[in-house]
Amino acid sequence: MGRLSSNKWIATVASIWIQSSCGSDTFSIFSSILKSSQGYDQSTLDIVSVFKDIGGNAGVLAGLLYSAVTVNNCSGFFGPWVVHVAGAIQSFLGYFFMWASVVGLIERPPVALMCLFMFLSTHSSAFFTTANVVTGLQNFPQSGGTIVGIMKGFLGISGAILIQVYGIFCKGKPSTFILMLALLPTFVSIVLMFFVRIHEANTVDDMKHLNVCHHGHTLLRLYFFCFYLHHHLELRSKPRGRPRMLLAYHELPDGEGQVNALLDDKVLIDEEGMNLLQAICNLNFWLLFMAMVCGMGSGLAVINNFSQIGQSLNYTTVEVNNLVSLWSIWNFVGRIGAGYLSDYLLHTRGWTRPLLMAITLATMSVGHIVVASGFPGILYMGSILVAICYGSQWALMPTITSEIFGVRHMGTIFNTIGVACPVGSYIFSVRIIGYIYDMEAGGEGYSSCFGTHCFMLSLLIMASVALLGSLAAFALFFRTKRFYQLVVLKRLRQYSLR
Repeated sequence: MGRLSSNKWIATVASIWIQSSCGSDTFSIFSSILKSSQGYDQSTLDIVSVFKDIGGNAGVLAGLLYSAVTVNNCSGFFGPWVVHVAGAIQSFLGYFFMWASVVGLIERPPVALMCLFMFLSTHSSAFFTTANVVTGLQNFPQSGGTIVGIMKGFLGISGAILIQVYGIFCKGKPSTFILMLALLPTFVSIVLMFFVRIHEANTVDDMKHLNVCHHGHTLLRLYFFCFYLHHHLELRSKPRGRPRMLLAYHELPDGEGQVNALLDDKVLIDEEGMNLLQAICNLNFWLLFMAMVCGMGSGLAVINNFSQIGQSLNYTTVEVNNLVSLWSIWNFVGRIGAGYLSDYLLHTRGWTRPLLMAITLATMSVGHIVVASGFPGILYMGSILVAICYGSQWALMPTITSEIFGVRHMGTIFNTIGVACPVGSYIFSVRIIGYIYDMEAGGEGYSSCFGTHCFMLSLLIMASVALLGSLAAFALFFRTKRFYQLVVLKRLRQYSLR
């Protein structure tokens, strides 16, 4: 058992199983019964869904806990399993009490309490994902884009997996689906959590197994970058005891200072990268945050209202459930595909990940317009575009975070940027989509709306927002272009010669 648990590939497989059981993006399956059993209107339901998004994406506590239990203790008593336990407890409590309120086992809770249940149930996935993604990055530091894409991809497809299980065993009983969400992720994570461990630095043979492009490797682990940086920059040897000028890691990508003047023997890069406070004080952080507010927020607002969008366009319940399953699949394709493609383009073309992010957000804008058109069957095509582009952000954002800000505090920083998702979801779901839908339905007292007009204006606004996010990503691309040229690509070429 000890030898089996010490294998980094077993750790990866265990992480994949845990990610696959989380049940991401399944809210549309039980949103209708939640709405009817609790007597919510669409705006109230959207408020509850926002707490789903806050829980699933505000993983700052998960990042802090992971850093606390893994620092200098990779093989000791503490480890990523502690983060999994915290996630399992929250998953069970949140979904169980939600199920109990829907079936009438407990009295109908106030909206605020239901929001707490929803928050806990999805906050668990932030703990599972943080433990699995950051552990994977540390086990396979040279193929970060791919390993992040794999972990985020299986999180994205977990909804489709659980929906198929639901269709086989308890179809037509969405309340039972909520109970399944309370039990399954908790059970899987408890059984497999001890296999998810951080292992020693990877050998060249290890990396070949995770080969994703012609050159075979990608820059993700900044520790290795820091160790070999003086070779890349061809620093001259300096006399012993000569004062050295500290240059924080994040100051290179801006392209604002006299970078060439600093590339001498006075430069010393901080191996640990940036902590959260340092990252927040950097403009690159806010550009990435803005891109995620617009991209993830608009995409999540659509999936949260997917059931109502389908109903307004006269899709049957079966068709809507199929669309939700397909959304999870295309979301999975976007996460896996973006992770692989970003690695490939970085190695072979020198294309940076912020550029790919800008392109996918522009494509998402087109997807929103396609859905807004309301033509028969167009929801299938539009959902493919939006889902793939939405999923790609989850593969690109953590990888960009680790490259720009460092790996040491990456779990905390990327989870902080992930807060952009529920922020955008609240603004776009509640204040825009929910408000416009209720107005189109006839105002207070009317719960349903039918026709293309129900969501057309909202989706056109989402298209504009996604385009704004693309512009923010382009700005990040231009600010970090010099950094990728001076540091990332040189580091990749140096590694390929070893």
